[in-house]
Amino acid sequence: MSVRRTIQVGLLAAGLLGAGGAFGADPAGAALRPGPGVRVEIHGPADMGPRVRYGVQKLQQALEALGCEVGVASASPSRAVLHVRLEPPRRLAGVPESFALEPGENGWRLQGEDETGLLYACLELAERLRRDGTGPAERLFDSPALRLRGVCVGLQKTTILPGRQVYEYPWTPELFPWFYDRALWTEFLDFLVRQRFNTLYLWNGHPFGSIVRVPEYPEGIEVPPEVFSRNVDMMTWLANECDRRGIWLVVMFYNILLPQPLAEKHGLPTQLDRPHPVAADYTRRAIARFIESYPHVGLLVCLGEALQGTEHQLAWATNVILPAVKEGARAAGLHELPPLIVRTHATDAERVLPACFAHYTNLFTMTKFNGESLTVDRVRGRLRELHRRMAALGPHLVNVHILANLEPFRYFAPAFIQRCVQGARDDLGAAGLHLYPLCYWNWPHAPDRVTPALKQWERDWPWFEAWARYAWNPDRPEVEEREYWRGRIMECFGCDGEAADCIVEAGNAAGLVAPMLLRRFGITEGNRQTLALGMTLDQLVHPERYQPVRDLWECLAPEGERLQDSVAGQLRGEPGSGETPWLVRLEAVQRARRAVALVEGLAERIGRHREEFLRWQNDLRALEAMARCYAHKAGAAEIVLRSRATRNARELLAAADLLEASLRAFEELTHLAGPAYWFANSLQTGHRRIPYPGVVRGVVTNFHWSHVLPLYRAELEQFRERVRRRLAGAVPENAPPPAPWRPARVKVTSERAETYEVRPGARPFTDRSYQLVQLAPELVGLTGIRFSHEEAKNGRYQPVEFEVEEPVQVLLGLFRDDREIWLQPPNVDAAAHWAEQGSPEPVLRYAARVEQCPVVDVYVRRFPAGRNRLTVPGRGSFVVLGVVPQTEVLHPRDVEEDWP
Repeated sequence: MSVRRTIQVGLLAAGLLGAGGAFGADPAGAALRPGPGVRVEIHGPADMGPRVRYGVQKLQQALEALGCEVGVASASPSRAVLHVRLEPPRRLAGVPESFALEPGENGWRLQGEDETGLLYACLELAERLRRDGTGPAERLFDSPALRLRGVCVGLQKTTILPGRQVYEYPWTPELFPWFYDRALWTEFLDFLVRQRFNTLYLWNGHPFGSIVRVPEYPEGIEVPPEVFSRNVDMMTWLANECDRRGIWLVVMFYNILLPQPLAEKHGLPTQLDRPHPVAADYTRRAIARFIESYPHVGLLVCLGEALQGTEHQLAWATNVILPAVKEGARAAGLHELPPLIVRTHATDAERVLPACFAHYTNLFTMTKFNGESLTVDRVRGRLRELHRRMAALGPHLVNVHILANLEPFRYFAPAFIQRCVQGARDDLGAAGLHLYPLCYWNWPHAPDRVTPALKQWERDWPWFEAWARYAWNPDRPEVEEREYWRGRIMECFGCDGEAADCIVEAGNAAGLVAPMLLRRFGITEGNRQTLALGMTLDQLVHPERYQPVRDLWECLAPEGERLQDSVAGQLRGEPGSGETPWLVRLEAVQRARRAVALVEGLAERIGRHREEFLRWQNDLRALEAMARCYAHKAGAAEIVLRSRATRNARELLAAADLLEASLRAFEELTHLAGPAYWFANSLQTGHRRIPYPGVVRGVVTNFHWSHVLPLYRAELEQFRERVRRRLAGAVPENAPPPAPWRPARVKVTSERAETYEVRPGARPFTDRSYQLVQLAPELVGLTGIRFSHEEAKNGRYQPVEFEVEEPVQVLLGLFRDDREIWLQPPNVDAAAHWAEQGSPEPVLRYAARVEQCPVVDVYVRRFPAGRNRLTVPGRGSFVVLGVVPQTEVLHPRDVEEDWP
């Protein structure tokens, strides 16, 4: 009869183990390797909490996988194993979630700062047993650098639902079948806790209508009763499953959004740009009931996007949201105010957040790291100062948001991610990380054209793992990191160390291609732009026509030059400064080519997941084609800019050749990426504008390379024709003027507004004698609407009410002047609803001139048939230069433009 060896693993609360005891300091026993025939006893307190029980379960599974016989026993004081304490009287390091593993003469001792620390200690030992077959031979201590480390999941869709607006998605099995899949959730939550993520965010425009019952507003529930019951059951189950893994569940909502049935009953829109008594009362009660119903589930508040104006947002936060949370905490019997996270997005954070802290102390703030993309590891300028001022108020989170310039490709650049986390912590004062998946709007499926669909956490495990690893400790030595990632790639692909080194190096080389291209050539860091679909020549030559976001190059890029400034400097004979467009074109292509070369020929050395490796290799090839596409088109744009300045038309021939080279590269990109992916961007709404609108005449389009390839072919043909005409001496003025747009019948019902005929000499204001002195031909003869310039200028504009017999497009004239007296174009990156209601870029530039006023650009707002209210985002004066049917095709143009 064989003698069984026994290894004892003790679970200890921090500071409660005296010297000596069952686990001495002698590490000799650590060499004992668990395996078949070895009995392991796990000793822990009888009243272990759910997190410790979960950790013990995973540790037991790891030991049983090695063939051990495992028993879990309650410890007695004589074995020096005591109760797990959430707030131990003695600390390991004073940092929550810290833990230690210590080898003894017959096993290992696990210590934790708190329950989560003990959980992580169990998981760390389990992982080492799985990987090495044994535990650490020396004492190991670990603690997190960032307090909150979380991933978000969107209860949102790639397109807008019929009859709804942006962000409006009730929680139903038809829309989100995965939400009710507990096996899927279990798999994902296990993945998160292995990475030591401790927060999970659920994003939705208005979750309360799906999971909260407000007795005073029965119409506030917008799902069927049986679905509501399922939702409540799932939320309770999910919160418990998160908690036993040490994960804080947080639900996000926008302001002001209302359930559709409630809005209809009270004659309100579902999205309000200013407070309303009914909306305030319902929202206060809904939040309070949420806290009472789910006392350990957090809330993440976005004061915008629909809610406009600092005064309104400040009042809404301090009079509705914060009092509601306090009321809910009292009803739930909470002894402490629950933590609340407030986003700075679409908000004047420096005015609103200090006032919020004065009303409520247990607040976190959250600001986007690189906007809605990933561009740079060190944020500069005003955004850096915004992060720092938020961090000075209290714990501050950086939000790695949307990743519009990375999708749909895989992303594996651990060196860059490590620098990003270091920059967030050291430069911005971040205490936490909020991480988006790489294909947010399509969760849980990856965008690959594969059946069955790939799960995002399986496809993109390097993305999640790298951010989690460095959020825990961003200061790991470079040599250690090379070894770590080499081992992970060897484990994933079953390849040798040399091949793994090539794969890691390729990922780090390719990882900067998209960030560099966007930060130097892009229009916006927002998900209004899809980098993988390229850019038009006009967008590179005339970015000012597309509402470029200055923060992209002033804050979210290294110091350097934009293309227009670079060309102007060249013409003045000045050397380039910092990161120049020419250097980015060169380096992006070089990096992409190097990445492709590093993995060529490795497929035969891949022993596991070979199909996944081939998909990743195809992504690198597609990225290289994309880099060449941008390099050639940016070169063409540089020539056009120089030609415009010098009036040397013959230079345009070279620009046409480069434009053709860019098209050939895009054709190659389409050949590589087209069959591999269902789409290039996961958000397929009118908010997508760059390179082409995501919705055209009500049809969702331009989300795939095959959609935009014909448009780029037409772009080249049109450019060559314009160059031919220019060289032949023809000018656009010789062409007949555009025909006037067809007017729609409109009846104004507001007392303070009236209609007028749009023509030269007409007065566009009711209280000014200013006349229209210049007008684009398209506008002549339309029916405009005029109101008081004085009231609009001073922020007292009353929304104009009007009636139409058919769906229409209202033509807003915004003055080209940044003074407060004039209504400014909407920040479409912070107001997604604007793109769904009209054109975020002007449809006519330099369209009109009004006496004593700046030049006018024309924007479009769409309205359905029937009664409507014309509201505007912000304050300041503007004009209405016509109302046309939605069936009328409005061709955008620059009225004063005459050069390619």
